[in-house]
Amino acid sequence: MNPIANNTMRIKKMNQELVRQALKTMKQGTKSMVAQATGLSVATCGSILNELLDTGELLELDMEESNGGRPARLYQFNVNFSYIACIIIKAGVKMHSLTFTVANLAGEAVEEGYQETGQMDAEMIYQLIDRLISRYPHIRAVGIGVPGVVNEGVITAGDIPELVQVPLEAAIREKHEVEVILENDMNSTVYGFYQKQEYEYEKSVAVATFIEGVFPGAGLMVDGHIHRGNTRFAGEIAFLPFGITREEQLRQLHDRKTFHPLAARAVASLIAVMNPEKIALTGSLVQPADVELIRQECQRYIPEMHMPQLTLLEHPDEDYMYGLITMTLESLAYSLKLVEKRR
Repeated sequence: MNPIANNTMRIKKMNQELVRQALKTMKQGTKSMVAQATGLSVATCGSILNELLDTGELLELDMEESNGGRPARLYQFNVNFSYIACIIIKAGVKMHSLTFTVANLAGEAVEEGYQETGQMDAEMIYQLIDRLISRYPHIRAVGIGVPGVVNEGVITAGDIPELVQVPLEAAIREKHEVEVILENDMNSTVYGFYQKQEYEYEKSVAVATFIEGVFPGAGLMVDGHIHRGNTRFAGEIAFLPFGITREEQLRQLHDRKTFHPLAARAVASLIAVMNPEKIALTGSLVQPADVELIRQECQRYIPEMHMPQLTLLEHPDEDYMYGLITMTLESLAYSLKLVEKRR
């Protein structure tokens, strides 16, 4: 394609995305209000508004109340123009589970569901997605959270062997022609937790989880971005050099006398490496009073001035689904980053 034509097309898509985001934020607005919010000209906004009206992405409302001048038409982003489906896959000792949410473009749930199974494989996931897309033909993106290491749309290691090395992302995208994201459970959780903080500036945070029967793990946000690492191994705090075997590590985590010192060494390691603003502790092994005990233990290693805020995350599944929904909605947005040339 001609480079100039290609650039023109990209700029048009960027401008359309600016108008969509402006109307999502404003809830409703006139052509002039959109122009002011986006920095685009009134003529450009008018043209884009008409295009989005034709596709059904916008709704045309009544005229705004007149302040003496000619009243202008109000527009609203159509949050039900299309939908997304998000599925959380969990591994259990006896039963595995699938939790799903179908949401509109505002992230509002229109259907939620949960099912358990003794045996989990890719076919179960495909069947659920088939059923949801049959019921909601306007689903345009699917997000799947999994208990495992994900690399290029494939689970390379995880708690459900039947899903490892299965090209889930590619298979769903090819069959349904929708956007698909496959994401690690802790990355989705920390992303949801971070988004709920509504920071004005980019920050670094972590969520560390200690669940009965399994090794601990962590999700990391560094300067506002998920940190996955070179081989998607970042956050695997169970592999820290505690100086004990993995079997002994699991035993000490389940002993109330040794839980705090061991958990504190993991948290102190996160602090030393990330220097985060906040760390949330979660999982069935963490009790409310443990947060202060772990803080005190961390202060044996970390100077007070570098200690982050430690907090208890009581409902991690809410942050998990919120993070997955946010990521899946973002996959639909046209994104082109402009970077300042290094001098």
